Amino acid sequence: MTKPSESIRWFEQLSNRDVPLVGGKNASLGEMIGALKAEGIRVPDGFATTAAAFRHFLEANRLEERIREHLAAFQRGAKSLHATGEAIRRLIRRGDWPEEIAAAIGAAYRELGRRCGAEELDVAVRSSATAEDLPDASFAGQQETFLNIGGEPELLEACRRCYASLFTDRAIAYRENQGFDHLQVALSVGVQKMVRADKAGAGVMFSIDTETGFPRVVVIDAAWGLGENVVQGAVSPDSYTVFKPLLAEPALSPILRKKLGGKEKKLVYARSAGQTTRNAETSARERNSFVLGDEEILQLARWAVIIEAHYGRPMDMEWAKDGETGELFIVQARPETVQSRKQAGVLKSYSLKQQGELLLSGLAIGEGIAAGRVQVIKSASEIERFEPGSILVTGMTDPDWVPIMKKAAGIVTDHGGRTSHAAIVSRELGIAAVIGTERGTSELKDGQEVTLSCAEGEQGRIYAGLLEFEQSEVNLEELPEIRTRIMLNIASPAAAFRWWRLPCRGIGLARMEFIINNLIQAHPMALLNYDQLEDKEARRRIRELTRHYPDKSEYFVDQLAQGIATIAASQYPEPVIVRMSDFKTNEYAELIGGRQFEFAEENPMLGFRGASRYYSERYRAGFALECAAIKRVREKIGLANLVVMIPFCRTLKEADRVLEVLAEEGLVRGRNGLEIYVMVEIPANVVLAEQFAERFDGFSIGSNDLTQLTLGVDRDSALLRELFDERDPAVKSLIRQAIRAANQTGTKIGICGQAPSDYPDFAAFLVEEGIDSISLNPDSVIGVIRRVAEVER
Repeated sequence: MTKPSESIRWFEQLSNRDVPLVGGKNASLGEMIGALKAEGIRVPDGFATTAAAFRHFLEANRLEERIREHLAAFQRGAKSLHATGEAIRRLIRRGDWPEEIAAAIGAAYRELGRRCGAEELDVAVRSSATAEDLPDASFAGQQETFLNIGGEPELLEACRRCYASLFTDRAIAYRENQGFDHLQVALSVGVQKMVRADKAGAGVMFSIDTETGFPRVVVIDAAWGLGENVVQGAVSPDSYTVFKPLLAEPALSPILRKKLGGKEKKLVYARSAGQTTRNAETSARERNSFVLGDEEILQLARWAVIIEAHYGRPMDMEWAKDGETGELFIVQARPETVQSRKQAGVLKSYSLKQQGELLLSGLAIGEGIAAGRVQVIKSASEIERFEPGSILVTGMTDPDWVPIMKKAAGIVTDHGGRTSHAAIVSRELGIAAVIGTERGTSELKDGQEVTLSCAEGEQGRIYAGLLEFEQSEVNLEELPEIRTRIMLNIASPAAAFRWWRLPCRGIGLARMEFIINNLIQAHPMALLNYDQLEDKEARRRIRELTRHYPDKSEYFVDQLAQGIATIAASQYPEPVIVRMSDFKTNEYAELIGGRQFEFAEENPMLGFRGASRYYSERYRAGFALECAAIKRVREKIGLANLVVMIPFCRTLKEADRVLEVLAEEGLVRGRNGLEIYVMVEIPANVVLAEQFAERFDGFSIGSNDLTQLTLGVDRDSALLRELFDERDPAVKSLIRQAIRAANQTGTKIGICGQAPSDYPDFAAFLVEEGIDSISLNPDSVIGVIRRVAEVER
């Protein structure tokens, strides 16, 4: 017989040593209450039933032998998985509580109510298996959770249903695959004071980037209402990314990114037809508002760092906000089990070898590519018809889908975020998935051949047809050490974290115009002069883009700052060189609302571009917005490794005017360590290199434009393609002069042009001439490092 004291443990009595007693989830809750409460981390109070109580329940109802019989029938093929699970769960749900265990649960529940000042306390009832949440035995959503449980009879029923959930079809299949003895695993039930997130919001948080393994960020997903919708992927949540190394600075706000999710519905309390929760539609205001304020985002991120440091590994956490008190709580914490177990020294990369028609896009999960025939399955009741090797397309998944997810070549869902069930399981299985497409089940058809690409940044893309792709693997630990600084060319913030494992020391070129074109889409002058816009369609599109921003210019600054900050964080504290916008007039005109503020030029390549725009009254106010974004990244977010670079600066007088404008906007060379570089892409920059060096902290050679202007060849002309060659002796002579002038004046010099990425021999020439750094496209880094090592030897 089990004594009452053996049936119940209060969370404060537990630690991580008690996994065999109360399972991983409950042991972790006790660990945090005992070890981290002093650090300010709030965990709701509660208690756990023990593994001994579970075994006594089985023994008192004489269930163990009958369960073994059902499992044996399944193992020899005499009974299906579904029939086996249903039969065992029915046995447990019909079991009677041993009197002493029921009394112990009731007494603990009443005591919890007294502690919380409530006669009939609302509680969350969570399952915690004794083999769960271990680094080698983890899977999303193995057992059940029941929310808004009130009163002893309802609590005992919820506990019994938790016991039964140890034998869900998915749990049985998982233990079979992992080789666990089903009856060696016990079930503990955690009973925890409800956080009234139904009146606020909740979500999931990781102390590592879940897609790339970049270890220096916290990723938070948030939705209105109770957190189950986020975990299950039933909604598209808000997503926040926070940079960990700067969280200790109270004056900074190192939020790299805030992305508004659709948050189509929220899980709230219910008391009808036997239900304790129900989904309600969110209001337009809720859908268009962030769940968390900046201070709340930072508080959760700081907690994530503390929890990670305590456990000594990346963590997967669930949080909730109480709508009655405004307080934040951590309600679960367990080890992250995918990225943290990857081999750190090995870099796998995938690339498409063909172009295809883009059908849909969503969040990319993983970095792989998959191709196959579509199979649309809208309900778990249809999963028996799934054909292995197909691309599974569905609205969302829950743990019942795991058996067929394992058989899928790739996965597409309509709903969900990075921390949804579909995303977590796809990562654990190593399957490419595109999550939250919104229209996957309606646009894609059974039998349709498609290719899923998660190898192009955070946007996952679904292309028509079976496209060719390749996979490569490099052991980074085998690469030689070199003296020359190797940096990266990064266009997209979404791609920045993908390459953190490469042995690079900074970013030599981040193109601001790429961020403007892809993230912002609108012309800055159109945002500043919205009320004067003549194009009605442009007004409509800008109104839609900026609907969350009362000030349309703030939209530009905020989105640009987020994009730049993400890139700068990826290599912090190494230098990250951001080139100010370098659109040509015809390219600026293509931005939303741009035609009203641009004019036609015969030769835009040699026209109103680069430095000449920044001090011109035609664009001066737009440049001020660019400067405001740079200031925000350096001073508010705190990424002081950001270096400003001026493109296409034709004369010394122009250099002086641009530096004056930068200073007027608060970007003073040398203040707070600010460095300002200039592109070397016009022969005049080489001829007057010593004088340019007096004005700037560094040079970056743009070999494409320098070649064009040295040889007088339009680089986009198909007829003259054979003449355009960065390795031409005249071009190399200018580059040699620039490097020597920089070295003589003690000015840093690098190259961010395409040539060293394309031609290893050109990279060798640069090293021989004494260049400080070479900035490369990511796919060229490995080959160039090997070539540079040969030259340096």
